[in-house]
Amino acid sequence: MLALGLLFGVVRHRRIAWKLDEDGFAARRGGLWRTETLVPVSRVQHLDLERGPLERRLGLATLVVHTAGTRMAAVKLPLLAAADAEVLRDRLARQTETDDAL
Repeated sequence: MLALGLLFGVVRHRRIAWKLDEDGFAARRGGLWRTETLVPVSRVQHLDLERGPLERRLGLATLVVHTAGTRMAAVKLPLLAAADAEVLRDRLARQTETDDAL
């Protein structure tokens, strides 16, 4: 049963992609049914890192991008390496600060 859970986690992780550019943050997940989400920099309200006990033990984190509006008010990007999640959060935070200054 543990092996099945690990296999599911690995397959799920390989089905998640993200991109950060000057337009905003984009996330894509899924295999057969694919979901793509684009969050413009101007819509980002704040950013969180979530790390449960298992994630901390494995050195992983979930980046949560909170957005303006009611539909899909948060986009979660799970199973990131903790260091990568911190770098992504900091880069996106700097981008939103730059966007606010304009």
